[in-house]
This record gives sequence, C-alpha cells and structure tokens, in this order.
Amino acid sequence: MSFLKNKFVKFGIAALLYFLWVIWVGNYWLLIGLPIIFDIYVSKKINWTPWKKRNQKNSTVVEWIDALIFAVVAVTLINIFFFQNYKIPTGSMEKTLLIGDHLYVTKLKYGPKLPNTPIAFPFTQNTLPGSNAKSYLDWPHWKYKRLKGFTTVKNNDIVVFNFPEGDTVVLEYPTQDYYAILRSVAANNMDMDAANRVQLKTMEQYINIARQNILSSKEIAVRPVDRRDNYIKRCIGISGDSLKIIAGQVYINGKPQQQFKDMQFKYTIKTKGMLNPEVFEDLDISPDDVATDSSGYVIPLTAENADKLRHNNYVVSVTKNLLGAGLYDDNIFPHNVRYPWNVDNFGPLWIPKKGTTVKLTMDNLCIYERIIGVYEGNLLEVKNGTIYINGKQATTYTFQMDYYWMMGDNRHDSADSRYWGFVPEDHIVGAPRFVWLSLDKNKKFLNKIRWSRMFISASK
Repeated sequence: MSFLKNKFVKFGIAALLYFLWVIWVGNYWLLIGLPIIFDIYVSKKINWTPWKKRNQKNSTVVEWIDALIFAVVAVTLINIFFFQNYKIPTGSMEKTLLIGDHLYVTKLKYGPKLPNTPIAFPFTQNTLPGSNAKSYLDWPHWKYKRLKGFTTVKNNDIVVFNFPEGDTVVLEYPTQDYYAILRSVAANNMDMDAANRVQLKTMEQYINIARQNILSSKEIAVRPVDRRDNYIKRCIGISGDSLKIIAGQVYINGKPQQQFKDMQFKYTIKTKGMLNPEVFEDLDISPDDVATDSSGYVIPLTAENADKLRHNNYVVSVTKNLLGAGLYDDNIFPHNVRYPWNVDNFGPLWIPKKGTTVKLTMDNLCIYERIIGVYEGNLLEVKNGTIYINGKQATTYTFQMDYYWMMGDNRHDSADSRYWGFVPEDHIVGAPRFVWLSLDKNKKFLNKIRWSRMFISASK
C-alpha cells in the first residue's frame, strides 16, 4: 500500500471525495476549493495550519491544539451532514423512548439540511454554556436547502425536528412556549377585566397587550429555524393527509392509526387502599409518574399495564381519562372558539401539501396564518374583514412547503402538534436509529445505566 503515500494519489482521493461532496451539496462554486486541496497535498506553497511549523518537530502543546482543532472541525461536519447525538429530556415519548435515553440521530435518512447560521460556537444549539448569550452569528444567513436523502418522512416515523414555535423565546423561561405564555397572560387579563366589570376587548387585543407587557419586562430572543430547540415526536400525519381524533383514537384519511405497544394514556385507578410501591416498580412505572387525587391514582399507562392493574386484587377499577367531544380548550391549536377541540377529540384537519391551493376565509385563517406569515415569510394582514398577503387582497393561498403533524406516544403528557400545529419541512432534523446509552435519573452510580436499552432500535 506504499502507493497511497504518493502525494498525487493522496490528492486524487481527496479531490474525488471533495468533488462528490460538491455534487451532493449542489453548489459548484465550491469547486474553487480544489486548488486549495492541490496545494495541501502537492504544491505546499501555503501553510494552511499556521499554528504548526513545517518540516520540524512541534511541541506537545501545539500537537494537542492541532488535534483539538481537527476534532472540532471533523465532529462539526459530521453533525451537519451525517449524524448527531440527542438526549431525551422529557417523557412525551414514553414508554417508546425514556427520559435519559441518548440517541444516535441520522441526518442521511431524510437528507441533511444546510445550516441557516453556519458560524457558531461548536456543539451548542442556541446559547453559550452557562449563559443566555447567543452561540451563533446572524450573518451570514443561508436560505433553506436540504441535500438528497434516502427517503422522505412517512406516517408513524419517529422524527427529530426544530420546535416550530421556538422562533421566539422568553429567556427567563427557556423551556416554556412563548406563544402559550402570551395566551395565558391574555386570558388572565381578560378574566380580570370580566371580574372588575370592565368592557371586554377582543382576544387579539389582549394578545397584543400581553406581547407589549412581556417585551417590556422580559428578555426576548428571536431564533432562526436551525437554532430552535430540538424536539422528538412520532409523525402521525404527512402532507396531504386528513387527521381526526375521536376519544383518543387517531384517524388518518378515515382509517384508525395503529396502536403502538408502548403508547400511553392517563388512567384513574381506584383501589381498596394504598398500593405497595413495588406494584408500580414491577410495571416499570417511574415514581415521578405516580400521582393521586380525590378519585384515586392518576398514572400514565400502556394498554398492557392497564390490563395488569385490572387483575390486581387491591384494584377496584382502571379507567382511561378522556375529555368529551366539544369541550373547548384554548391551549389547543388553532386556539379559536370556532374549533372547539381538545387533546382527545380533534379535527377534522387537513395537513398542507406543497403546491396545493386552499381557499382563505376569516373562518379558516387561524389554521393557516402562521404558515403564511411565519414559516413561509409573507406579510399577512387583515383589514376590515379582508385578508391581504404582501399588500394584495387574497382569497386563496398556495403552500410553498410540505407540512407534518407530530404527536408524542405519551398522549396525555406531550406538548405536540395538538398544541402548536404543523411542522414545516425545513424544520425536520433527522431520524433516531438506536439508543446508545440510557440513564435513569432515579438511580445511583452504575445502577443508573439501563443495560437492557443499550443499542435497541429507536425507530420502532
């Protein structure tokens, strides 16, 4: 294999790989990098690693710096184009995926997207460690571009994506949805006015007042798509699908969605007395999930665990907690009384598809307004009951991207599309492949490691 040491052979291999990468990226201006590769391997006129001395031994410190720079660059490129690590922070996908699972997330399945903000501090999502300071520069800002992948998002895929409503964040409450905060403040102000018998305003007016209050009293961050927090959910519906939820059962295009083995709902368990904690431990139910109220225990359960509890001699009844149809929840998308939906009874709703045109009315604008004004970057205005897009009166709209509907398998404990709506295609990050490490925060030392979950599939 001595021929591999030849500088022209090294250049040929590097140039071929670089050329294939340029074809994949689709930007042939990058071919100007070929002379640099030629100089690195053949002509060697310029020292491209100025921290190192050529043709002589460098100090240990310099060698370590060189190795560190190489590692940072290599891992950054790998994270952009091939795969990255993702840690499950919440229980929205339990029991399919658990809090503390560390996932290998591939970018190649759906195709990696080029970063909107390419200049950033390595290995950070949006803030510098230990602070609220931005970890990226807003300029240069690249438009959305996704490279060719092996497939597209399919129904029931588990997907990692950028949080759609993460475009605006209250830094004092980084884990809370800014728009949910707005609605909560607006609703409280409306209730106060009602209690004080003050003439009520429209909800839009209360929202605007709440926005001004938050802007004046809190620190706000506005983030581009690639710097929004990463979420993981199951894709329940793809673009062009019609979705409906009846008594907790999801229907796609009129057909019931399959019931996944580890999918959970909240149940009320009535008992003859207090249950031994070992009962829950045997069912792999976290102590954090065991709650009680006046009715009994309220616990998220899989269908299998619910059946097991029904056969416990100390259990009187096990009942799934479902909200009735027509009970309006203003936390549920599209946050409009015209659509009296809740987490268990929702829809019907059509999921927008690229190139499809819909008729716009004041009745359905609340469903599409965020797509038109935020995700697809148009100026959307309503004047005297008439809709204007980019200054022109509009009665229809043609979608520029595909959209998806994401829901957690822990159906009663998941902030998902039922709360914030559609996920645009430019927010898709990748697909989890397997769990490479799983840590139980309720255990200590080596007992924290869930050995049985090591290297299991994360895409089931």
